[in-house]
Amino acid sequence: MSYRIGIDVGGTNTDAVILDKNLVPIAKAKTPTTADVTSGIYNAISLVLNQKEVDRSEIKYAMLGTTHCTNAVVERKRLNKVAVIRIGLPATGAIKPLTGWPQDLKEAIGNMYFLVGGGHEFDGREIAPLDEKAIRDIAKQVKGVADSVAITSVFAPVSTDHEKRAAEIIKEELGDIPVSLSHEIGSIGLLERENATVLNAALVDVARTTAEGFKDALAREGIDAKIYFGQNDGTLMSVDYAVRYPILTIACGPTNSIRGASFLTKHKNALVVDVGGTTTDVGVLVNGFPRQSSIAVEIGGVRTNFRMPDLISIGLGGGTVVREGSEGITIGPDSVGYRITEAGLVFGGNTLTTTDVVTALGKAAIGDVTKVKDLNQDMLKQTYKKIVSMAEEVVDRMKTSSEPIPVILVGGGSVILPDELVGASEVLRPEHYDVANAIGSAIAQVSGQIERVFSIDELGREGALKMAKDMAIEEAVKAGADPATIEIVEIDDVPLAYMPGNATKIRVKAAGNLAV
Repeated sequence: MSYRIGIDVGGTNTDAVILDKNLVPIAKAKTPTTADVTSGIYNAISLVLNQKEVDRSEIKYAMLGTTHCTNAVVERKRLNKVAVIRIGLPATGAIKPLTGWPQDLKEAIGNMYFLVGGGHEFDGREIAPLDEKAIRDIAKQVKGVADSVAITSVFAPVSTDHEKRAAEIIKEELGDIPVSLSHEIGSIGLLERENATVLNAALVDVARTTAEGFKDALAREGIDAKIYFGQNDGTLMSVDYAVRYPILTIACGPTNSIRGASFLTKHKNALVVDVGGTTTDVGVLVNGFPRQSSIAVEIGGVRTNFRMPDLISIGLGGGTVVREGSEGITIGPDSVGYRITEAGLVFGGNTLTTTDVVTALGKAAIGDVTKVKDLNQDMLKQTYKKIVSMAEEVVDRMKTSSEPIPVILVGGGSVILPDELVGASEVLRPEHYDVANAIGSAIAQVSGQIERVFSIDELGREGALKMAKDMAIEEAVKAGADPATIEIVEIDDVPLAYMPGNATKIRVKAAGNLAV
């Protein structure tokens, strides 16, 4: 018998599950997320292991979906000092790197940026030769000051040559310093791609520290397992890959829930409504994977264009605060979060939450119902109607047609929603819905994805697609997938009419099972 343990860190709770070799959940646990995140992970692992007696030596895999990187950006803490190098002079000098960034975030990463000669035109021609001397001078200047380096070249998705050569020079001068290259992270669009690359470089130490903390937590319990991190496309990556691309962990929580919902219901196409203690995240299942956003996404006040799940989040959860005032009833957006067991009325607190409302109406059995029996029934019914309306509105916004679609409810806070919703052909609340996020992290495959611009005139369409598929498979292997099980799960090609050479932007995702 072999087991796997899945952990998912949410804003309110940290959830843990143990699955057997048939991927059947045999133990689950919830514990409040802690301010430092890491001790909450320790608690969750300890708690779930106490639920079921298993041979710890048989726990072969451990998966973590974590908010560490998201929190680091939002809180401006624990970030690397980054030397930002843009290759593009004499062009691209009008808008400097880090333009539009919040000042406190710029200061947190060191506010060091440099522009050097080089880069390419949209058709692959050089703007100018790479200024290798300038790269070496920058390396000498930032030595001992920068913790990592972010390199972005103009139209790097078309030609990667200058970024790769610049990275070689940096390594020659500075040794084994982490280097993030924009063509490996973002898409067409210089500023957004550069922003994503800089954030990635800033998060390297956070990812490394998180990985070491997770290893320590497992070792403390006598577990020697192969560790994987959740990616924000609903798949996994190895620790080494996560340290190289930590930005891919951002928003992995909702995608874990979406994958868990698919696994628990066997539905491949549906809307997933994940209700936590603080927010409700609504995403779309397409062929068993989360639909990705096609627009730029802001992270911590910074506009980026790397892959992110297509989600809508609203301030509605199990701990959301309900108020009755002169302007009527207001729900949220603030929440008592992990303090629900102290602050909620049904737990002896003095704050009215959505959990108190559904308990008082008899729609859930949580805490001590006698503590809410005297609440005004009309107010409760109006509040509940508004809660349901908020959920139905966001479901409607995520649908791509007027036709009803299956809706899967997951997350511990989903008890606040009913078994029928307008716009849903059916509402499913599967067994283990409350830990779907941790299950999603535990059952996920490993994936690799590439997005590049190819010249169809040079390669032919089939040749370009084959090259893109091979590159995606190579990335999946790097991320920890078993080569024998890898399949292409998504292909998207968009002709770029404004570029010569019959250019086409191709995005391919490959996924496979964990490498043994």
